Amino acid sequence: MNNTKSPKKNLRIVFMGSPEFAVASLEALVNNNFNVVGVITAPDKLAGRGKHLKKTEVKIFAENRGLKLLQPENLKDPNFIEEFKSLQPNLGVVVAFRMLPEAVWSYPEFGTFNLHASLLPQYRGAAPINHAIINGEKETGLTTFFLQHEIDTGNIIFQERLPVFDDENFGHLQKRMMEEGARLVIKTIRAIESNTLAPISQDQLIKMEKPLKPAPKIFKDDCRINWENKAEDIHNLIRGLSPSPGAFTTLVSPDGKEFIIKILRAKYQPVVHHELPGTISTNNKNELVVNTRSGIIMIEELQMAGKKSLSVQAFLNGFKLGKGWNMH
Repeated sequence: MNNTKSPKKNLRIVFMGSPEFAVASLEALVNNNFNVVGVITAPDKLAGRGKHLKKTEVKIFAENRGLKLLQPENLKDPNFIEEFKSLQPNLGVVVAFRMLPEAVWSYPEFGTFNLHASLLPQYRGAAPINHAIINGEKETGLTTFFLQHEIDTGNIIFQERLPVFDDENFGHLQKRMMEEGARLVIKTIRAIESNTLAPISQDQLIKMEKPLKPAPKIFKDDCRINWENKAEDIHNLIRGLSPSPGAFTTLVSPDGKEFIIKILRAKYQPVVHHELPGTISTNNKNELVVNTRSGIIMIEELQMAGKKSLSVQAFLNGFKLGKGWNMH
């Protein structure tokens, strides 16, 4: 970014994002009358049982507002780069998008900044909200920063701290962060407009005595519950993956039948017991308790594979459990 020049009064902004999380920021730009000259989002993808083409949430919003839309398959494609430059952007704004080539992020005169859902340098990576909850954090936040070569390492512009409530899940925290993030994006652009930035290097914030916690992409194996873990850790995993992709386990009958279930909501107690991890107890009415290595998990909402989510009471009304059932 060239800090010796003052930004033009009418910034020419290109917005880059795909999921619902990004829509709030794009909507804030439009509602604040910023000049969004283009929107870049992921291509339509086949989804669902019928394999119909599915648009990104950002595309749906952009089409409804009549915004110029680009959907490159390859961000390094010379044809896309040429079309991107033809928009004559002087500021790039990125929210929940793919890694950009230097030819894109370095082109705008006033730089390209990203909204990241953590207090950088902590939780760099694709799933910062999930990992903050899974790790039992009591506080997280949002960061705007300028893009550079290494992912999530650029100079920090602004940060906003947010509490993580005890029973808050990924879906609830993401919604709060989406709304706060939109405000932080506007604050960042206002500062760029007025040339009042004082970016801070992330290296200044890295303390040797506080190891950095990563936030890599969540894969299916990361979602399986290990009942050998402490109840609190399992509870945090459930919260951090709810409602999607969902922490799952295998419910096993005494004769060996297996049923994959996702646990979407639960409570825990760090009580002392002498039961094996994964064994269950239930009144077959409204209580379903799973023993862990340290404490118990009291399931409140769950979902069998291919079925809709149910309260534990509704589940037990149609699925009776007896002696010898367990989870692993």
